[in-house]
Amino acid sequence: MSGQAVSRYSQIVAELRRRIETGELAPGDRVPSTREITKQWGVAMATATKVLTELRRDGMVRAVPGVGTVVETPSRSVRNARPTAAPRPGGSSDASSGQAALTLGRIVAAAVTVADAEGLAAVSMRRVAADLGVATMSLYRHVADKEDLLTRMMDTVIAERPLPADPPESWREAIELAARQLWDLFRRHPWLGPALSVTRPQMIISALPYSEWMLAVLQAHGLDLQPAFTAHLMLLNYARGIAVNLETEREAEANSGLDSEEWMDTQEPALLAILATGRFPALSRLATAGYDLDLDALFEFGLQRLLDGLASLLNESPAD
Repeated sequence: MSGQAVSRYSQIVAELRRRIETGELAPGDRVPSTREITKQWGVAMATATKVLTELRRDGMVRAVPGVGTVVETPSRSVRNARPTAAPRPGGSSDASSGQAALTLGRIVAAAVTVADAEGLAAVSMRRVAADLGVATMSLYRHVADKEDLLTRMMDTVIAERPLPADPPESWREAIELAARQLWDLFRRHPWLGPALSVTRPQMIISALPYSEWMLAVLQAHGLDLQPAFTAHLMLLNYARGIAVNLETEREAEANSGLDSEEWMDTQEPALLAILATGRFPALSRLATAGYDLDLDALFEFGLQRLLDGLASLLNESPAD
């Protein structure tokens, strides 16, 4: 980079650091994307990419698949730390003491930690046992197999976000609440969407209140039981369908070393060459204007359209 580019790059990094340190950008807030940086500061894409790379290296931001780069949560590194075996009495290192302290809760928590940090593919009985400092076979005293462990993992994380005792009076507000809470669970645990099955539903006790909530709300507003359950499955699978992208993007980023924006940058020359033929004028205009994919915004847009459709079944007008 030239001296001028280096100076500009340093100014952008310093400005974004200032916004984060002063709280102008709070933990979880999106920071400007590479495209937004190029437009706002008039720098090249390579410079914008280098800015976000440095902030990630300093632990100030992190990439969230399908959402963008967000301000890091200070406690995240502690929360994602792998659990270690409980201290042995008297500092003894014998395996029997560690296994005696083993509980189902510790096993499930360790498996969730691995899945949250590295994806579901990284979870194995051997890996969980290693993180707990116990023999692999000792896990089978508490869980039948990996499928049983996965079901318990899902039950545990869904139980993190119980629904309130009483739903809002408005059917739309009640369903929005449940759907957004479910989406938040998918965002917190990217492996959860791919793990859930609609065609072969697992026995997840903590998920049953969600089904009961949806059925009760829709039946109370005039929908019969069968279409009410169909509507529930539609909304569940809609949120799950978008959430699947969270895990696949994380895997793609790990394999390629590029986040979604950086990968798109590598595809841009080929796309622009195709658009230059004039065969796709609408897409050409979109490419010129720019489009930042945000799965949160995509989820919210689709949710409102689905609820507009349900409103017609309930003989109500769609929301504005």
